Amino acid sequence: MPKDTLIIIFAKFPAPGMAKTRLQPAIGLDGASLMAKQLLLHSVEQALATGFSVELCVSPAPKDPCWQTLNLSKSLQWSSQVNDDLGLRMLAASQQALSKFEQLVLIGTDCPSLTSLRIQEAVQQLKQSDTVMIPASDGGYVLLGFKQAQASLFSNIEWSTASVAAVTRQRIAALGWTLALLEPLHDIDEPADLKHLPIGWLEKIGC
Repeated sequence: MPKDTLIIIFAKFPAPGMAKTRLQPAIGLDGASLMAKQLLLHSVEQALATGFSVELCVSPAPKDPCWQTLNLSKSLQWSSQVNDDLGLRMLAASQQALSKFEQLVLIGTDCPSLTSLRIQEAVQQLKQSDTVMIPASDGGYVLLGFKQAQASLFSNIEWSTASVAAVTRQRIAALGWTLALLEPLHDIDEPADLKHLPIGWLEKIGC
């Protein structure tokens, strides 16, 4: 297994009432929780399928018994999310990872169209570029890859807004780094996003 690249998946446990709450008006409390679980399992499966090392950076902490209920792969590395601010959590995880790996790819668990092939393509882009991004159609990003952890990529950013990708691109440019920008993909956050789900996903969760 290649040791030059680490994929970190940022995830929260898909607890009913706490996960994908904005989808609840369309698919209910249980449906939203099951959708979050399906997205998490998909993200883990696709990341592992790349053949790169994969770390799950989670809340609650890895020792919480809730994670045992998902029967995730034994090959996963685990870490805890620290701090309340998403940017600081990503910065801390990135700094720790880049002390051991040459390059890093961060992903979330919101995008069913983020496949292993797309992740591999992003990793390949890091051979020619300092950074790589897959934007999200809502203005955020689905994937961000880089070789150095700079605080400016994660500080003073209004997360979960339509400006996240644009601000991050400006910060990358200000550092003088090159950026490979790949085709945007769709996150599943709002009821209107459900039309971007793969065929059969709603049926899988009984919706």
